[in-house]
Amino acid sequence: MSTPDLNLLVTLNVLLAEGSVARAAQRLRLSPSAMSRALARLRETTGDPLLVRAGRGLVPTPRALELRERVSRIVEDAQAVLRPAEALDLEQLVRTFTLRTSEGFAESFGPDLIARLGRQAPGVRLRFVQKPDKESAPLRDGTVDLETGVVGKTTGPEVRAQALFRDRFIGVVRLGHPFCEREMTPSLYAAGQHIYVSRRGLDKGPIDEALTALGLERQIATIVSGFSTALALARTSDLIASVPERHTGALRSGMHSFPLPVSTPEITVSLLWHPRMDADPAHRWLRGCVRDACELIEGPRRI
Repeated sequence: MSTPDLNLLVTLNVLLAEGSVARAAQRLRLSPSAMSRALARLRETTGDPLLVRAGRGLVPTPRALELRERVSRIVEDAQAVLRPAEALDLEQLVRTFTLRTSEGFAESFGPDLIARLGRQAPGVRLRFVQKPDKESAPLRDGTVDLETGVVGKTTGPEVRAQALFRDRFIGVVRLGHPFCEREMTPSLYAAGQHIYVSRRGLDKGPIDEALTALGLERQIATIVSGFSTALALARTSDLIASVPERHTGALRSGMHSFPLPVSTPEITVSLLWHPRMDADPAHRWLRGCVRDACELIEGPRRI
């Protein structure tokens, strides 16, 4: 079965509205002969004469009368689809966006972001979901609108990324910990009992590589999957948590933080989304809100 020429719908809509080949040709800027040929094709395609001679004019057949309203709606809908999106009315916008991120990001940046959305678009709701891995499938299938994190090897090549801020790792202990009164050195830091954060269960990373270069090795007492868990353990013990500074600002309240005594690479936290959402006005607005919320919290160095 051959695919019908959908351009004929526009021609049929005008013919049925005008009831005249000449007027339809003028409206579509075609010659009368070209319009007559189009009518012949429509008759062949629909299996109905559609417009028949009645005196000096044309009258629609029952089939044409049946089609007239349906065709008009189809053409109007198609034209609406092909028009640029209307201006975004934030006050009338009703939508739930899903943001996949770490608990630290939600606690540090979430309050301002939620307040910002509430002021500008009261009908918008933000849903935070946990980030167990860096796979891009949730962005591809649309279950997640936005994601924050460090771009890695498992990030899909088509995923859009925009840097939000740079972050650096620091050490964190409870108030009253012996480290609070000591000048931090590599050997003192390595001698403590440490919490290692790894979603994949690893027990070594850049900090350990920097210590190894100095002939030192730290003792990993426990491994957890998130920075919030690491800080919760450090808050009620003598364990040491090493976490990103800006990412955990709210989580570290009431604790003692100190610069690491070894040099480690900074990390770049980015905003990630699927390219199909590039032109969506509401999504574009949300991306701007996330960027603005991150700019409000001062960090060690900005991008």
